[in-house]
Amino acid sequence: MLLLLAASLAIPLGLDLYMPVPEDNPITAEQVTLGRRLFFDRRLSRDRSISCAICHDPRRAFSIARPVAVGVLGRKGRRNAPALINRGYGRAFFWDGRVRTLEEQVLKPIQDPNEMDLTLAEASSRVALAPEAIARALASYVRSILSGNAPYDRFLNGDRNALSAEQQLGLQLFRGQANCIACHVGPNLSDEKLHNTGVAWRNGTLADPGAGRGDFKTPTLREVARTGPYMHDGSIPALKDVIEFYDRGGRPNPHLDPEIRPLHLSVSQKRTLAAFLESLRGEVREGFVTAPGTPLRR
Repeated sequence: MLLLLAASLAIPLGLDLYMPVPEDNPITAEQVTLGRRLFFDRRLSRDRSISCAICHDPRRAFSIARPVAVGVLGRKGRRNAPALINRGYGRAFFWDGRVRTLEEQVLKPIQDPNEMDLTLAEASSRVALAPEAIARALASYVRSILSGNAPYDRFLNGDRNALSAEQQLGLQLFRGQANCIACHVGPNLSDEKLHNTGVAWRNGTLADPGAGRGDFKTPTLREVARTGPYMHDGSIPALKDVIEFYDRGGRPNPHLDPEIRPLHLSVSQKRTLAAFLESLRGEVREGFVTAPGTPLRR
């Protein structure tokens, strides 16, 4: 891996100025442009009805409004389509972390029977590109999808008025009694690790093993106010319900993460925590490469 200097992408305030990028797939304007075209190209699905953008809607910070993804012919998957913002900083991909590179990840939905249901040979034929070229272009485009410059970032950068008094109290809770920072840490507010919060357990039964016994990757909290429904299965509709879930200490099971425990937050504390989470809504950028040319547009 090489570290990409911010000069190649217009990285917004709050994010790390360096991004891990494979040496054999450096980010270029040409690759990002091609990847963007492929991201919106419905030819990559069997019945030509969906593109990557259907489940990763740019208007929703590249997430989906449905609990689970719906693919070709109305086929439903088991999991929510996560927001793609800041995935260039990721160390594990998919909810169960089973893939280690974006180049590998971006090809999986194309082949998944419940998503786009196309073989790589067919995909290559339709867009006249080798699978490796598709993977590299799509990965480059996904790396260009960034969210930062939120009120939270401006507050940390010295603007004391960027957060309201209520949001500042919420930030204190986030770091303190609510202990959100145990998992939602760093510039992208995710430790990129797998945790068991009990969401996958129902009445003592494991509904989805995830990475083992109900372990799923910590999602970013950036843009969280507009990326619901929440959790790996989209089972929690609103942010206030997520806060209630964690206030109860998750859902008991034999393998619950030790960081998950009842919080005993008051009604006003829950309100201030929700207000802080709203402050993580910032600028979502995509396709911004400094040279040559201008920001890409659909």
